[in-house]
Amino acid sequence: MTGSSVVRAVVVFGLLLVLHYTLRPLLGWRAPIDFLVIAVLLAAVRIRPGSAALFGFALGLATDSLNATGFGAGALAMAAVGFAASWMKAIFFADNLALNGFFFFLGKWVYDIVLIIAEQRLGGGDMVTQLLLWSPLAAVNTALAGIVLLIVLRPVLEPGRT
Repeated sequence: MTGSSVVRAVVVFGLLLVLHYTLRPLLGWRAPIDFLVIAVLLAAVRIRPGSAALFGFALGLATDSLNATGFGAGALAMAAVGFAASWMKAIFFADNLALNGFFFFLGKWVYDIVLIIAEQRLGGGDMVTQLLLWSPLAAVNTALAGIVLLIVLRPVLEPGRT
């Protein structure tokens, strides 16, 4: 990565971080947009799998510090999503918005599955409802937000395109 691409990546990551901790709580949705998963997925397709896992782990650990219950579950989930996304970038990394939307959807849903199972705070019907109803809805919201962000931030993410 060149110096200017690193600066652009840091700016986009900072924007997503601000959106996650300002817009997300203001919306108060039951199926919230997860801007941090979008950040991990955007970073993962640009770096190697080990680095993506480390980035996801560090980001997950930072978010887990705000959550006393299930500490480490977010770090595990973000590391898994970052590693898998970086490893699968050859399949999904295309200039197709539908594929990118599916990539965001799948990344968010896998993150929620790993997080909910690792936290062990839900059981029985509550876990099934969360995994099969609320998590896919949150994944759809995250995918739609990711597509909008890709469209809006395309000049920043890919400055060489016309």
